[in-house]
Amino acid sequence: MTRKLISSGSEFESKIGYSRAVVDGDYVFVSGTTGFNYASNSISENVAEQADQCFVNIENALKEAGSSIAEIVRMTYILPNRDDFEPCWPVLQKWLGEVRPAATVFEARLLDDAMKIEIQVTARLSK
Repeated sequence: MTRKLISSGSEFESKIGYSRAVVDGDYVFVSGTTGFNYASNSISENVAEQADQCFVNIENALKEAGSSIAEIVRMTYILPNRDDFEPCWPVLQKWLGEVRPAATVFEARLLDDAMKIEIQVTARLSK
């Protein structure tokens, strides 16, 4: 199988040289995804709302790749303020309660101060 590159249309993909997601073999690797709403060209100030939008963006990339949220096997959560993670738990439960992938959380600055969470995933291709 050849590699398939998936774009979200973000200007940063071409400027920096990355893809929203890459299909390689039986897996989809989704880049760190923020809560930016591409439809409204905005980002919420609320971390839980950003987390929910992250999953909308991730779900769109996974669908285009031939996968789904149910196929996620690995999560990485990055937050500038680790105290913001707990307010996201209901959102994570909503999206991943039955999936229960392996996960890691760490605290680090993000590219823009408006970004309160970034989520990276690895998923299997749907069979």
